[in-house]
Amino acid sequence: MKKLLGIMVLGLLWCNVGFAENFNVKNALKFTKETGLVRCGVSGIPGFSGRSSSGNWSGIDVDVCRAVAAAVLGDASKVKFIPLTRKESFRALVNCQDKTKCVDILARHSTWTLSRDAGIGLTFVGINFIDGNGFIVRKKSGIKSTKDFKNGISICGNVGTQTELNTKFFFKSIGKTYELLPFEKAWEVVAAYDSGRCNTYVTDRTVLMAQRTKMTNPDEHLILPEIISKEPLGPVVREFDPYWENIVRWSLNTMIVAEELGVTSLNIDEMKNSENPKIKRLIGIEGRHGEDLYLDQEWSYRIIKQVGNYGESYERNLGYLLPERGPNNLWKNGGFIFVGDFR
Repeated sequence: MKKLLGIMVLGLLWCNVGFAENFNVKNALKFTKETGLVRCGVSGIPGFSGRSSSGNWSGIDVDVCRAVAAAVLGDASKVKFIPLTRKESFRALVNCQDKTKCVDILARHSTWTLSRDAGIGLTFVGINFIDGNGFIVRKKSGIKSTKDFKNGISICGNVGTQTELNTKFFFKSIGKTYELLPFEKAWEVVAAYDSGRCNTYVTDRTVLMAQRTKMTNPDEHLILPEIISKEPLGPVVREFDPYWENIVRWSLNTMIVAEELGVTSLNIDEMKNSENPKIKRLIGIEGRHGEDLYLDQEWSYRIIKQVGNYGESYERNLGYLLPERGPNNLWKNGGFIFVGDFR
C-alpha cells in the first residue's frame, strides 16, 4: 500500500513538473525574486488597468499586482505591466510562446467561470469586482430598453469572450436575431461603435461607463438599464503553483480585510498600537502568516502602506464612475465583497 501511494505521489509530481516545463514557466515566487519584477497581464480598460499619456498604469487590477510586488519584493512599483488582448490573455499565463508577453498574474478584468477555473490550467484566486454585461446605444435611436431591440440589430463586441456567449444566450432567450461585428481589441470596438458601424455595443456595464467618456460626444449615448449576466471578476494564476496562488490570493484579501477593519494607508502606523487582535494579525504584529506564505512578517503591512485598502483603491480608480458601490460594497455594508480572516 505504501509503495502504491509513493508511486502515485511521484506521478503527481512528475505531472506537475511536466506541466511547468511544457508551458515554459518556473516557480513564480522564485522567478519573481530572481528578476525583481512581478509580471502582470492587464487590459488597458480605464478604472481597471488604464495607462496615462506619461505611461503610468492605474486601476483596481493594477493595484492587485502592486500589492503582490509590495508583499514579495518590498516595493509596489516593481511590476512589469504587459497589455494583453482577450485572445492573448490566458495563453500568456499557461501556454506562453511569446516570451515578451509571459505573465505570472493575469489581472485583466477576467470573469470567473467553471471552464476557465477547471479546464485550462488556471486558478482564480478571488473576486475584486462584480459586474454584468449590458448595452449602450445612441439616444437618437429611440431605444430605451432591450425590449426595443429589433430583429437584425447590429452589435459591436469583442470576439472569443464570455460576453459573446452571454449575448448569444440573451438574444435566444428573447427570440430575436442580431448581427455581431467582432473585434479583438477593446479600442477597436469603441471606435467602430463611435463611428456608427453598429447600432449598439455590448460589454460589462462598468466598462461601458468608462469607454463612453472616450467617445466623441459622450452625452449622446445611453447605457440601457438591463443587466444580462453576472460577471465576478478577479486575478488569475497558473495551477500547480500553490505558494504563488496563496500569495496572490492573500495580497488581495489583505486589502479587503484592511477596509473591513478600518486600516488605511494613512493610519496604519497608528494602528500598530491597536489592541484589536484582528488588526494585530492583519499587519503582522501577531501570528505567523508571513511564515505560512514564505514571506517576511511585514508583507501585509507593506501592501496597506504602499497600495492602500480595497476601499481606497476603489475610490481612487472607480469612484468617479460608480460612487455608489452597490455589490462591490463590503458585506457589512450590504455588498458582496468578503473574504476569510487572518487567523
